[in-house]
Amino acid sequence: MRKIILASASPWRRKILAYAGISFTVEKSWYKENMNLKFSPRELAKRLALGKALVVARRHKNAIVIGADTFAVFKGTILGKPRTAKLAKEILRSLSGKTHSLLTGFAIVDSKTTRYITKSVSTKVTFRKLSSREIDEYVKTGEPLRAAGGYAIQDGGSKLIKSIKGDYNNVAGLPLKKLLVELRRF
Repeated sequence: MRKIILASASPWRRKILAYAGISFTVEKSWYKENMNLKFSPRELAKRLALGKALVVARRHKNAIVIGADTFAVFKGTILGKPRTAKLAKEILRSLSGKTHSLLTGFAIVDSKTTRYITKSVSTKVTFRKLSSREIDEYVKTGEPLRAAGGYAIQDGGSKLIKSIKGDYNNVAGLPLKKLLVELRRF
């Protein structure tokens, strides 16, 4: 069996892939994401995922490498990781009581043949109406600063959500069902 490498430092992507029973290793790519590239959100997610996977694939002669990138899209605007409390609060206020899309692009690269595929998966997420106090308390945890769209569904952010339509794992960072279908082709 060929070596499978997850090109991501995300502990949640690691847990999702492990849950599927796949034997893999993790290797951070150190790929520099450029969120300002002029592509549609779906295309940008796929390109960033491919960039991460290709960086790691170049280090190996015979491996299957998986890269992924996740962000929220609200009213046509991409919402990545806020990185500051102020921006996290702004994002959460704007999403309060509304629906947005959580988009994950993923890429699978065969380092031996250089063959690759890219896909993107979108999941609709609707937030409850949030109070200022709830937002402030959640931002104080620090979690929103490190999560696409300012929340982590697999942690404290789950309390903010009214409903999701689509793949829960996609919101956590890796659309497992779609990934497994594509991985079988490699």
